[in-house]
Amino acid sequence: MVNWTNFRDILAFWLLGLCNNYGYVIMLSAAEDILDDQKGTNSSSTNSSTCETHLDSRHCQSISTGAVLLADNLPALVVQTTFPFFMHRFPFGFRAFLVFLLQASSYFVVAYSKNIAMSLAGVCMASLGQGIGEITFLAMAAHYIPETIASWSSGTGGAGLIGSFSYAFITQAGLSPSNTLLVQLFIPVVFAGAYFFLLTIPPTVYSPTIHPSTWIIPKNYDKDVFEAAEARGDVLNTKKVPQRELGPLERIKLIGPLLYLMVPLATVYTAEYMINQGLTELIIFNCSQGLSLPLSSQYRWYQVLYQLGVFISRSSVKFFEMPLWLIWCLPILQCVNMIFFFFEAVYWFTPTIIIIFVLIVFEGLLGGSAYVNTYNKIHKKVNPDVREYSLSAASMGNSLGTNIAAFLSIPLYNWVCTMKAPGR
Repeated sequence: MVNWTNFRDILAFWLLGLCNNYGYVIMLSAAEDILDDQKGTNSSSTNSSTCETHLDSRHCQSISTGAVLLADNLPALVVQTTFPFFMHRFPFGFRAFLVFLLQASSYFVVAYSKNIAMSLAGVCMASLGQGIGEITFLAMAAHYIPETIASWSSGTGGAGLIGSFSYAFITQAGLSPSNTLLVQLFIPVVFAGAYFFLLTIPPTVYSPTIHPSTWIIPKNYDKDVFEAAEARGDVLNTKKVPQRELGPLERIKLIGPLLYLMVPLATVYTAEYMINQGLTELIIFNCSQGLSLPLSSQYRWYQVLYQLGVFISRSSVKFFEMPLWLIWCLPILQCVNMIFFFFEAVYWFTPTIIIIFVLIVFEGLLGGSAYVNTYNKIHKKVNPDVREYSLSAASMGNSLGTNIAAFLSIPLYNWVCTMKAPGR
């Protein structure tokens, strides 16, 4: 039975997931425009507002959107592979405030950037915020009812759909990419409101005061809270148990039992982002085959439809929990999908963009299913006394997969660009 407090927490986790991933999605959706702006060839300008009647070249850029993907993910990988070893000593509220600052700063820096380096620095800020937020709130979900994992996951999927759609819609309406980014600045404010005003903080979550001596969580805080509650005869309104105090070697050893879920997740994400940032930019259609969409709009709507699939699947775990064997099938299906997109990028054999749209939705469904079912399994299967750490450490899987894709997509993009265009 979900009471009012639980409902508030579920809603707060949905909003936190939405806002945490929003900047990350916006930066990927804006990838082409970020690069075009720095070269003085704004893809929202009038000369790209109509479709191409005939295509006889690949329309490649000197720097692919894979560079944006790398800037959008490499900082998150550093965070997710190192922070779980010490971040547990920092209060959740401090981490949430840091995420808020990084999110807001990223929009300003990219919107007012004057060169590619400055743009990518802003993208890195969004990545740091997203990475810290993910390990923070996946770990924090251990203090709440299991439904908060599904709510967080659905919110991150909503970020993809709402973020990519809003960017495509606003820029298509004529607003510049820079002003579009500034319009989105209300998102960090919603994030702060969801954490500091909507979310209820249980006694198992450490709350510091303004005194600096309280800004580091004491060792064995969990155990002390439960023992004090027991002595008073209180019943804590949480299914969380005291978390075991773990040394660095123990933390490394605990990753091993998670690999059977982390490796498939990493594989799905590698194939997924090879498609998104290495191949879809190379798949373009003329007027008759591309629903009369200009080339820049085609890339934006690829992102929207991908995020639609992600949102649907990340919100599905309450209706259908995948068995383990099906989770292991997801990497195979995503790799087959990637192979199709590779040959399409090289040979341009698909007769209509509608087929690509359908396959991109399918790609998003596979990626979102892998994410939500992996974390749902971890939340339910790992020992309760290491659940908080396990949920944050498992984020290495999707982050590692995305970064592998970022490194591989750049040379793949450049290699395909050297080939003669088949023509449409």
